[in-house]
Amino acid sequence: GFGVRVSKTVKSYVVDYRVDGYQRRATIGRVGEVSLREARARAADLMDSIRHQGRDPLAERQERREAPTVAEGLDRFFNEFVPHRVEMGRMAPRTVSLYRRMSKAMYKRLGKRRIEDVGRKEVQAMVRNMAPMSANRTLDFTRRVFNEFEKWEWRARHTNPVFGIERAREVPRDRTLAPSEMATLAQALDDASSTRPAAAAAIRLCAVTGLRVSEVLSLRWKDVDFETGLFTLRHTKTGRRQHHLSQPAIEIIKNQPRVNAWIFTTGRDAAITYRYTCETFRQVAEAADLKDVRLHDLRRTFMTAAAAAGLGTHALRDLLGHRTTAMADRYVRTVGAPVAEAREQIGQMVAAAMAGDQSPV
Repeated sequence: GFGVRVSKTVKSYVVDYRVDGYQRRATIGRVGEVSLREARARAADLMDSIRHQGRDPLAERQERREAPTVAEGLDRFFNEFVPHRVEMGRMAPRTVSLYRRMSKAMYKRLGKRRIEDVGRKEVQAMVRNMAPMSANRTLDFTRRVFNEFEKWEWRARHTNPVFGIERAREVPRDRTLAPSEMATLAQALDDASSTRPAAAAAIRLCAVTGLRVSEVLSLRWKDVDFETGLFTLRHTKTGRRQHHLSQPAIEIIKNQPRVNAWIFTTGRDAAITYRYTCETFRQVAEAADLKDVRLHDLRRTFMTAAAAAGLGTHALRDLLGHRTTAMADRYVRTVGAPVAEAREQIGQMVAAAMAGDQSPV
């Protein structure tokens, strides 16, 4: 079955073979680029694999050409998988927005690569020059996407290229606002209330409740029970839960005009957006001359105050809206009342001993 196929422009070594009763012809290489001896050796190896392994080289090449690329996989992820998750209530619109932003690096660096060909080195190269937090979030997204590729049988199981990649070390943000800064911020929010009343009120509610911005913006009038002081968060990172409202929080909500179903709205049949609220906060912080402050820092300030007041980890967990006490432990260890009191007491004892006091430390 070994021979040479001659066309008008090129001569190629070929080998004829049969698979499942069908006659096939595979190209070995061009005459001149491959020696006759090497072409015969390749043909012999090919025939051996066909006879003993049942392979069909032409079918494999066809499958290879038709194998989906990363870009095609991402398109299916966003057009089929994501809408289904959103419809089931298992994915928030803001998560979709974050995924789309993180997918840009994958489209750019891996988009043309076949899904089955992507390895750990390519993924590492994609995140090499990113900031630590961005790199880690992009790796999480990439792992999620390739898990779906495996489920779709576009890649062998348990071959996720993110597996084994070491995460970058992140420095936790610990910025909180001092009481004087909170007072300055409140004055700037008063000034912003004339131009952006809904966003200014939403920021105030974030400050006095410690809720996530997305949770505040999702509130509807039907979710609030003014008689009991409870409101229901229907879709959060930890599922449906109820939250107690303090009197200042109730007053903020009561002062909002009932325009539509949403508490914080600009008048259209929708809540104000996360971006609009963050932009308002940036302008307010700039007007108050507050440096290095973000909207999420209000939540951290609230939780820091709660831990300093002596709340335990389980109460803090419920305030945070987390499933575990891991984050609450961080606040208790840092500024919790027992820890702060112990530091003060022991510091006083050691200082007294250094001053000559012979009382036992």
